[in-house]
Amino acid sequence: MEDSKDFNGAKALPAVDIEVISDVDERELAKIGKKSVLRRNFAFLSILGFSCSLMITWEGLYSVFVFGLMNGGPGGLLYGFLLVWVGYAAVVASMGELVSMWPTAGGQYHWTHRLAPLRWKNVMSYITGWQSVIAWQALTASGGYLTATSLQGLVINSQSSYMPERWQGTLIVFAIMTVCFIFNTFLAKHLPKVENAVLSFHIIGFFIVLVTLVVLAPQKTTASEVWTLFLNEGGYESKGLSFFVGLITPVFAFTGADGAVHMSEEIKHASTVLPWAMIGSIMINGVTGFAMLIAILFCIGDIDAALMTPTGYPFIEILTQGTSSIAGGTVLSAALVTMFIFATLSILASASRQLWAFARDNAVPNARIISYVHPQLKVPLVSITATFTISCLLSLINIGSATVFNAIVSLTVAGFFGSYILPFSLLLYKRVYQPEDLEFGPWRLGKWGPWVNGFSILWSLLVMFFSFWPTSVPVTPLNMNWSCLLWGATMIFAGVFWVVHGRFVYKGPIVETAVADFVEC
Repeated sequence: MEDSKDFNGAKALPAVDIEVISDVDERELAKIGKKSVLRRNFAFLSILGFSCSLMITWEGLYSVFVFGLMNGGPGGLLYGFLLVWVGYAAVVASMGELVSMWPTAGGQYHWTHRLAPLRWKNVMSYITGWQSVIAWQALTASGGYLTATSLQGLVINSQSSYMPERWQGTLIVFAIMTVCFIFNTFLAKHLPKVENAVLSFHIIGFFIVLVTLVVLAPQKTTASEVWTLFLNEGGYESKGLSFFVGLITPVFAFTGADGAVHMSEEIKHASTVLPWAMIGSIMINGVTGFAMLIAILFCIGDIDAALMTPTGYPFIEILTQGTSSIAGGTVLSAALVTMFIFATLSILASASRQLWAFARDNAVPNARIISYVHPQLKVPLVSITATFTISCLLSLINIGSATVFNAIVSLTVAGFFGSYILPFSLLLYKRVYQPEDLEFGPWRLGKWGPWVNGFSILWSLLVMFFSFWPTSVPVTPLNMNWSCLLWGATMIFAGVFWVVHGRFVYKGPIVETAVADFVEC
C-alpha cells in the first residue's frame, strides 16, 4: 500500500485498512491530520434542519425581495430565482465532493491547502480562510440585527404609537445573541433536537403562511404581470443589466450554503451524510422559496404602501394587507421572525466553528486561546464567545450609523463566493490535469463532475461581480454599495497580515494525529 503524504508533500505514517480503525469518522479526520474533539451528535435529519434553518430561503425572500422588484421586476425575480437555484445547486454539489474527501470544520481554506501547488499552499489557504472568517462574522452580526429590527417592526405594526430607537434595537440584538450563545454552549448537546423541531417549523410554517396569504389576500395580480413584467427602477441602461443587479435578492436568500460544512466534525458519518443533507436543503429551500415567491407576487397588494411602511420591513405590511388584519399580519410575521431567530442560532454555530478551525491551525492571533474546546461541553467555547462578542460590538455601530453597519454586513456575499472560487478552481484543475492526485470520498459527481465544477466557478464569479453593484444609479453616498470597498479591504488586510504575521506562524493545517494512532490494540 502506498504511503500517505502530509499537507506539504512529505511522507507521513503509512495508511492502514479501514477494518482496523476503531471509528470511521475518527479515521477520516486522522487521514487529514485532525483529532476528533467535538461531540458528534448530528445525524442526517438534524443537519438537514440545521442547513435549511440557516438559509431560511422562503422566509428570507420576504425580507429582501423588494430589491429584486426594483431591478428585474416580478419576471426578473422569478426567472432570476430559478437561475440562482441552479447555481447554488452546482455550488453545493461541488462542496459535497470536497467535504466528502476532507470532512473538516475548516472547509474552504483546508480544501484550498490540499489542492493548491506546494509553493502557494499556505498563502492561498490563508487568504481563503480570512475571507470565510470575516464573511461568517459579518453574517452573524447581520442575523442578529435583522431579527432585532424585525421585532421592532412587529411592535410598530401592532402599536403604531411606538417610536423605535436604534439603541433599543442594539439591546434586542444583545438579548437575541445571548439566547443563541446559551444554546450553543450550555445547551449544545440538545442542539440537534432543536434543529429537528426547526425543520418541522420551517416546513409547517411555509404551508401556513402560503395558504393564508393565497386564500385571504383581497386582490390578486394577473398572471401576465407576474410572469412577463420586467422592471428597471434602478435607472440602469437596460433591463438586462438591471436583471443581473437584482439577482442579489435570491442570492441573499440562499446565503450560507456552506454553513453545514463547518459542523462536519460534529456529524456522524459526515463524508456521506453531509453532502446529501446539503443537497436536500437546497432542494427543500428551492421548492418552498419559489412557491412562496410566486404567492408574494400574486398577492403583493399595494406595493407603495409596503415600501413606505413604518415597520421598515415590507413583508410585515404585505402580510397585514393579505390577511386584512393587523393581528393576522403580525402573527404571520412573527412566524417569520421566529425563524430569523433560529437562523441566527445556526449562523452563530457555523461562524464559531469556522473561526475555531482556523485558530486550531494557528492562523489567527491568540490562536491557542480561541481554539480551546471545553472538555465537558465538547464545544469550542472561546470561539463561540468571541463570535458572540464581535456581533454585539458590531451592533453598537448601529447606534451611531445604520449606514455604516449595513456597509459592514454587506460584504457577506462577496466574502462567501470569494472563498468558494479558489477551491472549486483547484478541484477542477486537478480532476482534469492531475486526476491521479485526487482520492474522492464516498460521495462524488462522476462524469458530471467537471461540468458541475466549471459551472459553479462561472456562477460564483458572476454573483460576486454583481454583488458589488448599487441598487440604483446615479450613485450617491446613501445608495452606494460599500461591499466592494469592504471586500477589497478584507483582501488587503489578509495580504498585509500574511506578510507581517501569517507567514511566520501559519504553515497550513496542523497535523495533530495520523491514521495509525487509531489502530486497535
